[in-house]
Amino acid sequence: MTVIDDQGRPEPPIAATELDTLVGFLEYQRATFEWKCSGLDAAELNATTASSSMTLGGMMKHLALVEDSWFSEVLLGNEPGAEWRNVDWNDDYDWEWHSAADDSPERLRQVWADAVTHSRACVATALERDGLDTHAARGQRDGSHVTLRWILVHMIEEYARHNGHADLLREAIDGETGE
Repeated sequence: MTVIDDQGRPEPPIAATELDTLVGFLEYQRATFEWKCSGLDAAELNATTASSSMTLGGMMKHLALVEDSWFSEVLLGNEPGAEWRNVDWNDDYDWEWHSAADDSPERLRQVWADAVTHSRACVATALERDGLDTHAARGQRDGSHVTLRWILVHMIEEYARHNGHADLLREAIDGETGE
């Protein structure tokens, strides 16, 4: 039975299989990020704090890119999705962060939600192959191939790191605090 907390987040299981634990923590981190970005308008999604240029809107688009990159491109060997296919990354390495200011809140939320939905399908495909031991189709710079297990842990870390940033930004925007 999944326990949902006061912010609508699924609590990670306390005693579960390795897969359910990993996916549970990733889903919790995704839901935390969604909570931090909920109810904000375009100006609030583009707000910065301190000397950082980081915004929640940019973070939302960045995490959509990271979802697509790791689960679709690296894990399954797919080409970049339509959102990223024609970007000149050499011209602007941080394009997703910068271009988010031109997107509506609805568009940003949809790009991120679509990426998460697609990532879940990619994980299901990989699990049918070799479970958590499925090796990524694309190798790393050194030629090694990470496993689905490694990618899930990496994505938990990615969300946890950015959720810390999101905490600071959200508190600066409207005083909303919490995990």
